[in-house]
Amino acid sequence: MKKLLSLVLIISLMSIWVVGCSGNDTKKDEGNNEVNTNDTAKKYKIGVAGSSFADKWQTYLYDAIKEEADSIDDVEVVFTDAKDDSSIQIANMENLIAQKVDAIIVVMVDTEGAKPYVKMCEDAGIPLIGVNRTFEGADVYVGSESIQAGLMQMEHVVKLLGEKGNVCILEGAPGYEAAVQRTAGNVEVADKYEGINIIRQDTGKWDRAKGMEVAENWLQSGDEIDAIVANNDEMAIGAIRALEAVGNTDIVVAGIDATLDALEYVKAGTLDVTVFQSPFGQGSESLKAALKMAKGEKVEEVVWVPFEIVNKDNVDEYIAKWE
Repeated sequence: MKKLLSLVLIISLMSIWVVGCSGNDTKKDEGNNEVNTNDTAKKYKIGVAGSSFADKWQTYLYDAIKEEADSIDDVEVVFTDAKDDSSIQIANMENLIAQKVDAIIVVMVDTEGAKPYVKMCEDAGIPLIGVNRTFEGADVYVGSESIQAGLMQMEHVVKLLGEKGNVCILEGAPGYEAAVQRTAGNVEVADKYEGINIIRQDTGKWDRAKGMEVAENWLQSGDEIDAIVANNDEMAIGAIRALEAVGNTDIVVAGIDATLDALEYVKAGTLDVTVFQSPFGQGSESLKAALKMAKGEKVEEVVWVPFEIVNKDNVDEYIAKWE
């Protein structure tokens, strides 16, 4: 009998211990229902298929993605660098899919060759968020409307020229949506003014040295040039260096992006205007969109981050944004 009582007592104590321990795993929600608090929260893994870590503006975008992710407990971000090579970017995408990421943010190397990327993500059931460079097939696009930058930039140049002058356009790399659309915006504005003539267009491939080389050739041609309008700041800085080399400070120069380097040229008065494209806004908004898609929440198909004109009057405000 004593052995039986002892066994019953041990079982009873074990039951109390189990109940007591399980009580630590639950709490009451607002509806007075028990909720298990020991369940491990899902950690969402977001892949970033970058175009080029060597592109200074893009590095700020990637930093913004990381900063946004660091502010959220349940997010891990995996970054990859395509080095501006589509074949590397495809391999990076395959690697991210193999890691079973919950969503992929991509800065597309070649926006015209996006179909394989889209299909890979569709087949894997992974949401695809395009950022900065728009392409067909993305579940969400986060960026700034490229044509607006070209429109705003050229309108400002036209005012500086008094609606009369010869303009050369430094284009970004062929096949890039931003290059096509920014140039289209430039041309659209120029066509509205009888006194504005676009006399030369050539690619500087987004590069400072290439922009300088092209500008040097233009200056040596003997053409009368009143303005050089570049699809990005790096090419604009290249043009400024070509002008400085021949002692020409009369030609209006315009860029796009408002990078910190470019803002110093604006402050010095050698870059007349640039257009701020916020890597901070695009980075943070793309991470937010990716996380919502990963969680199955509704997201707008397009999230616009507006462009802003920067000149000598407001340059200090934009320098402060980068600090």
